Amino acid sequence: MRKDAFKKAGALFCVALLLAVTLTGCGGKDDKGTASKTEVTLNEVAHSIFYAPMYVAIEEGYFEEAGIDLTLVTGFGADKTMTAVLTGEADIGFMGSESTIYTYAGGTEDYVVNFAQLTQRAGNFLVSRVPIDNFTWDMLIGKDVLGGRAGGMPEMVFEYILVKNDIDPMNDLSIDQSIDFGSTAAAFSGGQGEFTVEFEPHATLLEQKGDGYVVASLGEDSGYVPYTSFSAKKSYLEKHPDVIQAFTDALQKGMDYVQTHTPEEIAEVIAPQFEETDIETITTIIQRYYEQDTWKENLIFEKDAFDLLQNILDDAKVLEKRVPYEELVNTEFATKAAK
Repeated sequence: MRKDAFKKAGALFCVALLLAVTLTGCGGKDDKGTASKTEVTLNEVAHSIFYAPMYVAIEEGYFEEAGIDLTLVTGFGADKTMTAVLTGEADIGFMGSESTIYTYAGGTEDYVVNFAQLTQRAGNFLVSRVPIDNFTWDMLIGKDVLGGRAGGMPEMVFEYILVKNDIDPMNDLSIDQSIDFGSTAAAFSGGQGEFTVEFEPHATLLEQKGDGYVVASLGEDSGYVPYTSFSAKKSYLEKHPDVIQAFTDALQKGMDYVQTHTPEEIAEVIAPQFEETDIETITTIIQRYYEQDTWKENLIFEKDAFDLLQNILDDAKVLEKRVPYEELVNTEFATKAAK
């Protein structure tokens, strides 16, 4: 992990080289004249095929081309990813943007700002213990469902869909929120719940084992939702704009790739990120995400999307007061990257 002094020195070095027109990306050159790279630690909320454009950018070398030496760490939960960003363990966080709202509303002085939106659909699926040919959401009334963490995007989008279908999440069904993120599929296989809300690859793996059947896509039924975004502390954005721009430029190349290639081609590229999953399964999962228009064409986090997010938080009764879009979203880097 870099020290604060090294971060500052690295940023000043990048700026000086840019002014001298001798810099490619945000790295410089070492004493031997070899191009050096800026170290960036990215903490992701989960390691999921849902985030394919980011892994394309890694595997295709787009971050290296931008002068970034990227270290990817999985936080296993937005709360843990946010903690890593706030404490300086990570330079950039990738998580649901609701976490940035909570941090700002909590009075954090050096709050976390969203600068790039990756997904525009929910990435989880409703899995039933038995096959259902023509599923409707009212079939959950009176049922036991394994849900997500209270206040997290998976659970809030699930409840948002229920409310849209005139179902009361509190009284019309039983939602178990006691199971840790990533453990619900195992619990479901073990006999808990009649339905479970799962990310990939767990939804597909449950099907392959015969333990469950995907009956609905939350991404399709919720509509366009700003599900995940990249963010960094306000101070980091101010001190390292060149690094953030280079990072965003690399991400945009990953977004461009998934927009112009087939699920089979995308699967081949990101397969090294998921060595425990066979290529056929990866392709099946990408096909699902591809068909529901999961990934944006650009990384710009629009105000309408942010307003919808706050509507969802309002519905979930976890937001006491609305927060300003202009404070928590910076579109400068994504706009430049999209050109």
